[in-house]
Parts: sequence; C-alpha cells; structure tokens
Amino acid sequence: MYTAGKIIKAGLSITVFILLIWAAQRLVQPKYADELIEGNFTAEYYNETTDHDVIIIGDCEVYENIDPIYLWEHYGITSYIRGNAQQLAWQSYYMLEDTLRYEIPKVVIYNVQALMYDEPQKEEYNRMTLDGMKWSKTKYEAIKASMCNNERMLEYIFPIFRYHSRIMNLSKEDLKYYFKRKKVANNGYYMRIDVLPVSESDVADMSWLIGDTDAEKDEIIDPWADIETEEEENEISLPEGNAEEKLGNLSMEYLDKIRNLCDENGIKLILIKAPSLAPIWYDSYDKQIMMYSRKYNLRYINFYELLEETGIDYETDTYDGGLHMNRNGADKISEYLGDVLSREYEAQDHRGDMTYDKVYEQKRQFYYEMIDAQKKEIEQYGRVKNY
Repeated sequence: MYTAGKIIKAGLSITVFILLIWAAQRLVQPKYADELIEGNFTAEYYNETTDHDVIIIGDCEVYENIDPIYLWEHYGITSYIRGNAQQLAWQSYYMLEDTLRYEIPKVVIYNVQALMYDEPQKEEYNRMTLDGMKWSKTKYEAIKASMCNNERMLEYIFPIFRYHSRIMNLSKEDLKYYFKRKKVANNGYYMRIDVLPVSESDVADMSWLIGDTDAEKDEIIDPWADIETEEEENEISLPEGNAEEKLGNLSMEYLDKIRNLCDENGIKLILIKAPSLAPIWYDSYDKQIMMYSRKYNLRYINFYELLEETGIDYETDTYDGGLHMNRNGADKISEYLGDVLSREYEAQDHRGDMTYDKVYEQKRQFYYEMIDAQKKEIEQYGRVKNY
C-alpha cells in the first residue's frame, strides 16, 4: 500500500534524477562560444524583445552578408537573420514557421543558394541549426526532415545520448558558459572586419563569374570543409558541375512551402542570391529562379549582376577570399536592400520610437564593442581569433 510519504519520496527521487540528467546534459552539450560559434545563432533569436519588420532566412550567405544594424542605423528598419551554416531549404521553411509563432514580419528575404541541395547533408550542420530551436511540433518536423541515415530522433530529444562522450573532453568554455551562452551575433549577423582579398587566396576562383570560358566549371569548393566532427565526415553531395544543372525537386517543394506560408500570413517574399564565389551558382540555376520569380510575381535580386552598382570589391570586401563578405561588403549589400525595402516595400523607419531606440542602442553598443575587440585582435595576433 502506498502512503503519502512514499509517494512524496518517490516524486522527489524522480525530480532529483531528472535534474541530474538535465545538469549533465547541459554540461556536455557544445557551447559554441569560441569555436564554431554558428551553433548559437538559432537560440539567440528567442532573446529578442521587439518584433522585426524583416526576417531573413537562409544559410551562411545571409548571416555573413547582411548587416541588420546597418539597416537600423541608415533606414530604421528592424530585421533579424534566422540563418545557419548550410541551412537547407526545409530547415529554412521550419525556421520561418518557428518565427511565425512569435511574430509576423512584413517581408521575408530568402537566399536561394541552398536550393542546389536535395537531401540531408551532415549531422554537425543539423545540430548547429536545430539544437538551439525551442521544442515544438515545428522543431520535431524540422528534425524529422533533416536527419541523416545515422541519426536518431531520441538523440535530439535527449542530447546527452549524443554528446555523452564529451564528458572526457570538456573545455573551459563548457564551464564558463554553463548557465548562460555567450552572445555571438548581431540580430543573427556574424560580423568580421578583417580582409583576405581573392588575389591573396586560393579558396575561390572568380573565373566562372567573370566569364573565363577556359575555367574549370565542374570544380565546386566546399566553404565548410574545415569543420571537425566526432564522427567520420561524409562527403557533401553537391551537384555534378555542368551547364544544365537543376535545382533539387525537394528543395523547390520547400520553396513553394515558404512562398505559401508567406502568402497565408500576408508577408511579401523576396528572393536573393548573395555574391559568394563558391559554391558556383550556375546559369541554369539562375534561370530556374528567374522563371520561378516571374511565375509567382516575386522580386529576385541577384547580387552577381549588381557588383558595379553596389560597389562590391573582392579585394577589400571579403574576409575569406571571396566566400563571404566582411563588414564592408555586408554593408554594401545592406545599403542596396535597405533602399529597396524603404522605397518599394514601404519599410517603416522606427527611429524615434522610444521602445525601439532603447533596444537598438544596446544592440549598437554590443556591435561596436565587437568591432573594437576584433581590431585589437588583429593588432595583437595579425588576425581575428575569437570571432
């Protein structure tokens, strides 16, 4: 016979056990503080206290190439980037669906690069994108759509089963950021101020962009190749390079879902292609997006065609040899987008609104502190070290 005392004792035992499991799980999960900081991007969104008129979704071609603080300072536009490393089309869809649980923006900007992928790629990218998402039906569906063959749902529900081996390899950051994660982004923007010109790097080749017919167009450079994993890395399945490449059928289905979700909520959708030099953006890809945008009356902005107008210079505006923009380049892209959003989409200028002014003054303080910190690292180490 169960007595009240036994029931209370059993309840306390279960509670203590759950707390111990939670504490151990928190300890072994990666903190993404000083290395692979991209793993913190998803979770940082939930700390926002004001709505955003513009939500930007996509992979590294948005979170490294668009500067929301610039949009605020020059146009008063409130925006947030919900992007992650190699965020695939279905992940961007669920990231948008998750965002709509909290706010309804006026405009969504989607970068189309990831449409070239048509199947899950690597577990580490899934983890960096999905682990930080708050639990909901949306997160469950996102995980289910993203899992590679060697992944299990249980390890997402209880990450301790995936990361338990890290108990033998804990670092100082695991303890330092145990209770509170390090803030690493500016409204989802990963800022770098250093410069690595294309001419001083062998990371990317401009010949395909400037029309060198002798260029090897079937070589695609993987900009994430240096990410280390605990498991043996699988090769990223990039398309075979030829002039007739097609965007993935599954990815295009999720582009339809993004478009329909925007339509259902009265949101205007803009498609963009950032001016990254790799992976190669084939003419056939571009034609498919142009046809799609015309069919559904969407704005498509291809920044490869706007290099002169935006003033983007691969000798001064990239920090990694042309794969991504540094702050100079990101601000040039942001200037173009800010002008389009304010003139053609009547984006509201929120400067002067005390609620937004107070919040964005704090954001600007963090932004400029990061700039100063990166400058000091360049002076001390000759490079940006901890960002």
